[in-house]
Amino acid sequence: MRSVTGWKPTLTACTLALSIALVGCGKSTDQTQQNAAAAQQAQAVPVGVIVAQAQNVDRTVELAGRTTAYEVSEVRPQTNGVILKRLFAEGSYVRKGQALYELDSRTNRATLANTRAALAQQQANLNSLRIKTNRYRQLLSTNAIAKQDYDDLVGQVRVAEAQVAAAEAQVQNAQIDLGYSTITAPISGQSGRSSVTAGALVTANQTNALVTIQQLDPIYVDINQSSNELLALRQQLSQGSLGQVNNAKVKLKLENGSIYPVEGTLAFSDANVDENTGTVTLRVVFKNPNHLLLPGMFVNAQIVQGSLPNAFLIPQVALTRTPTGQATVMVVNAKGVAESRIVETQGTQGSSWIVTKGLQNGDKVIVEGIAKVKDGAKVDAKPYQAPAQTANAQSAAQGQTSKPAQAKPEQKANSNT
Repeated sequence: MRSVTGWKPTLTACTLALSIALVGCGKSTDQTQQNAAAAQQAQAVPVGVIVAQAQNVDRTVELAGRTTAYEVSEVRPQTNGVILKRLFAEGSYVRKGQALYELDSRTNRATLANTRAALAQQQANLNSLRIKTNRYRQLLSTNAIAKQDYDDLVGQVRVAEAQVAAAEAQVQNAQIDLGYSTITAPISGQSGRSSVTAGALVTANQTNALVTIQQLDPIYVDINQSSNELLALRQQLSQGSLGQVNNAKVKLKLENGSIYPVEGTLAFSDANVDENTGTVTLRVVFKNPNHLLLPGMFVNAQIVQGSLPNAFLIPQVALTRTPTGQATVMVVNAKGVAESRIVETQGTQGSSWIVTKGLQNGDKVIVEGIAKVKDGAKVDAKPYQAPAQTANAQSAAQGQTSKPAQAKPEQKANSNT
């Protein structure tokens, strides 16, 4: 019988072999993981990019405002009288000079007849004095009358002439008052609700208007811009960082979000700053042939106030911000590696940021797949397709694949025959 100590060399050899095998397996596993990690790092991430192109970008601001009638006329009577009838339909379009109300004109007609009679009396008196003056002139040449008597008669003629002129003025006033018996529209426009009816007594220059007429084509849009923004704009224009624009066209966004089909023209900018709001009023004129715009509507005006030279339009999804607020984009360098780039923006245009610094012509900006890319990662850059283009391409592809499917029933029918 062997002793226990005789097995020790054999056990030691077996333990050594087993340890070597385990170490070998561990090294193989680690090597496999490292190779997989290296392969994963070497695999390029597919991304969609756009090529940055510098251009002159209009700087557009969107400001809130309200519509205002181009002309407003509050019609009031200019003579006293009782309204006999209303001659227009409420809410209808009236033209300048169109009769709106008819007043009882009997009193005015009587006043006109009275003034004409007074004028005739003064004219008759003047004619009598002139005839008498001619006779006195003949008698004065033969010294048949005193010179003082002739001079007194000449003075009476001049007084009579002044009285005739005053009587003529009274006749004109009476004719004007008679004309006011028919109240006409001072401007062309849309009439409102009448505040009086037939039988109402009205007085000259009363406080309450009979009706209000508003000219709606064209129409004003009054918008307000902060004086601080306007000051910064003028400083940029003076420094040359913002270019002047020759067109003063303005687009209008309505309350329901739609765009008004006609562009407006900037009429003027107020020279004063409102002390209560700290804003400056800008007035824009819009054509309004269909009266789609009505006074008092709330709208948003998009105004081009300058042109940014050598700027870039980058989709908003391509731009992110750091915790400190700095704007950054990811670009693909010449080695096909993504790198972060700090940029400066000056507002937006549509769905794109306006980038003024940080990019150069030809830079490949990552737009699609940016969430899967980190700084220093290798990427596979392909041209970015906008969602609309992608949708069109998909619909076209579906249309092409649907044609063979329609041919199957025909093939089956042929096989049955």
